[in-house]
Amino acid sequence: MSVKSFGAKLFAKIIVNQIKSWSSNPVETQQKVFEDLISKAKNTQFGEDHNFSEIKTHKDFTQKVPIRDYEELKPYVDTMVEGKENILWPGRPLYFAKTSGTTSGAKYIPLTKDSLPYHIRAARNAILCYLHETGNTKVVDGKMIFLQGSPILSEKNGVKLGRLSGIVAHYVPKYLQKNRMPSWETNCIEDWETKVEAIVEETKGENMTIISGIPSWVQMYFERLQKQTGKKVGELFENFELFIYGGVNFEPYRKKFENLIGRSVDSIELFPASEGFFAFQNEQKDKGLLLLLNSGMFYEFVRSEDFFSENPKRLTIGEVKVGVNYVMIISSNAGLWAYNLGDTVMFTSVQPYKLIVTGRIKHFISAFGEHVIGKEVEQAMQEAMQEFGFSITEFTVAPQTETKDGQLPYHEWLVEFENTPKNMEAIALFMDQSLQKQNSYYFDLIEGKVLQPLKITPLQVDSFKKHMKSLGKLGGQNKVPRLSNDRKIANHLIKLQG
Repeated sequence: MSVKSFGAKLFAKIIVNQIKSWSSNPVETQQKVFEDLISKAKNTQFGEDHNFSEIKTHKDFTQKVPIRDYEELKPYVDTMVEGKENILWPGRPLYFAKTSGTTSGAKYIPLTKDSLPYHIRAARNAILCYLHETGNTKVVDGKMIFLQGSPILSEKNGVKLGRLSGIVAHYVPKYLQKNRMPSWETNCIEDWETKVEAIVEETKGENMTIISGIPSWVQMYFERLQKQTGKKVGELFENFELFIYGGVNFEPYRKKFENLIGRSVDSIELFPASEGFFAFQNEQKDKGLLLLLNSGMFYEFVRSEDFFSENPKRLTIGEVKVGVNYVMIISSNAGLWAYNLGDTVMFTSVQPYKLIVTGRIKHFISAFGEHVIGKEVEQAMQEAMQEFGFSITEFTVAPQTETKDGQLPYHEWLVEFENTPKNMEAIALFMDQSLQKQNSYYFDLIEGKVLQPLKITPLQVDSFKKHMKSLGKLGGQNKVPRLSNDRKIANHLIKLQG
């Protein structure tokens, strides 16, 4: 065992014991975070506007601080971007993580000296939990690659800004610097396809042990490796044993990955965002993600079916239940208050608190009141892949209401298969039955002849890649929405078929 492996083993034990300590006292841990956040921010502009000095309980907080999304918090953020201090959190942010996708253009998510360390610490602790559980400490002796955005930062009124992954790249611990890939110069390449080719050149002869990134973009890297070397990834990297990912469900990609690698490898799922690092998988045998209750983040949860009502009940950690779909609301030491992250989650355990990400509150199909969510379509796809033995590159689902000859509307599944199967009708029927079992509203609409069973539209190779490239979102942390309530993405994908 190397010195680095031995040190990692000892450090992992310390961290796991710390995690057991706070996770066994969840309500007390969250109450302490809540009190700390309110105390520190009471003299900020937001704190004064919302009478933080009078907030003593969670009930006080819900009465004085309404749930907001980015657009509603934007006036405060804009003031911070202008260079003003003590707006949402004491002082000025260290960085703004710049993201896209809002109705008013770019989002500027503050990262403060209090919040940023938790992003770094959470990613580190996820790996340490794996080392402690498996004893596989030799993975730290090899090379590690993190497929991410460019670390080149710009500046706005004295505050640096860039992609979150690029900002975090500046904080890689010194003991990982020699092991980390790609090189700084390669990581700074903006064009994703050029960057992947450069990463292939740099890594194909290295002892890669840990590879991390969003599955769809790591898949592209693996395909380029195989094309250039003629070898399976697992043959090229004999000691590659751990894949770390976040942002999307890995299960639809798993079969394709195992084919590209030539074997199965361990994996760790993370739940990070520009707004915070919320959870990670801390046990290989359990797919649930451990909610980080002591990371400067106070959580509230609203049942997804109640979310759009006038005064939805906001639950704290001690009030949630297993198996219920919730919208997750956060207040943080980055200065986000009762902030609607947009993600929906479902708890799989409350001892300790573990969850899975079920989708986005805005990414669903409910054209007819069915409210089909991401978890449901992904489970239907995964079951079909296991049953029929096919694999896919990517898929998305949209409603089709403009039918011919008086046919009923339906859900259209646009799927890029690795090899298009011949028994498409049987696969579609199987997935539809899976969806009916999971979603009673969808079942009622099929039974009541309001909808006809789903239909699959197979897409040409690289359709999703071309779609994302046309939007300027190829690579990095960008993802294709799994569900849409309109036809915008679907119609563009079909147009690309020529």
